Amino acid sequence: MATPPNSFETLSVEISDLIEKLPTLEHWQWIGRSLSTLAQIATKDTDRLDWKILSHSLQDMERGLEIFSTYRHVRKVSIFGSSRTPYDAPEYCIAREFARRLVEYGFMVITGAGGGIMEAGNEGAGAEKSFGLNIQLPFEQESNPYISGDAKLIDFKYFFTRKLFFLKESDAIALFPGGFGTMDEAFETITLSQTGKYGPAPLVLIDRPGGDYWYGWQEYLKNCLLKNGTISEEDLSLYTIADDVEDACNAIRRFYRVYHSSRYVNELFVIRLKCPLSDETVRQLNEEFSDILVTGRIEKSQALPKEIGDATEPLPRLVMHFNQKNFGRLHQMIWRLNDLGCQAAKEEHPEQK
Repeated sequence: MATPPNSFETLSVEISDLIEKLPTLEHWQWIGRSLSTLAQIATKDTDRLDWKILSHSLQDMERGLEIFSTYRHVRKVSIFGSSRTPYDAPEYCIAREFARRLVEYGFMVITGAGGGIMEAGNEGAGAEKSFGLNIQLPFEQESNPYISGDAKLIDFKYFFTRKLFFLKESDAIALFPGGFGTMDEAFETITLSQTGKYGPAPLVLIDRPGGDYWYGWQEYLKNCLLKNGTISEEDLSLYTIADDVEDACNAIRRFYRVYHSSRYVNELFVIRLKCPLSDETVRQLNEEFSDILVTGRIEKSQALPKEIGDATEPLPRLVMHFNQKNFGRLHQMIWRLNDLGCQAAKEEHPEQK
């Protein structure tokens, strides 16, 4: 991790070296854009507090990027839930078992490094296979003993940079019963999924066997939001409720059975697949999901010209003119293609990107 320059001369040398190397760096355009933005801010009447926020935010980003870079090719699951859950509560035991099972399947786990459900997640996964995203608070905020002292424990200055890494680094989100913070995380994840700013990725809401925490929450969605037309029926497909550990794990594994990842290339939405789909499967997808297309059809494709050289270049693809608004339906389509997809995909490793 970089340290603040101790003199103007040191800073001058660092900047000069970077500018000299810039044309040879792989992502020089984005680095240049970032430097240009900082230069523009420096010419404005920006006060000290704003610079402190900007500086601390960048340091948070640097810490997070450095720690996660080594593990970028392993899928990870963020676990949220109440910090007040006692270790002998059923929810604690289920969260611990859920994390343990995820690690057995090859995933890694991310928690907020605190107590309760977070502690259960780190305990179940073990320090080697888990991360802790702690937050610096005016009063002492100790990390739980199962991640304390580990190199993958990151202390964040700001909640917003911490939240960014929870979602940026996660290939799935699991929420256990909790309080206002858990509700915030649930609604924020769903909002970002609904607007296409996160995912597509599975969101699993996990309860004790026979529990009604999430089903009661869902009734609120139906009676107060869906009934008043402020969400659509398809938005309820953005999450899965489970009260069984194996069902919760399978919801995540199944999502990545055939689906690998997705991105936009100009006006096309590109879905990368772990195995090719048959013509008949693509025909069924067109028949069932033509309503989410602006124009044309869902079609099979190889890597587009802009994707040549990408690590995912060998993967087969589906391309379509997605309307960029019906993300609940898009999730339904991904679940469908995972069901219709090739038999060979059952032997793949969904935890590998």
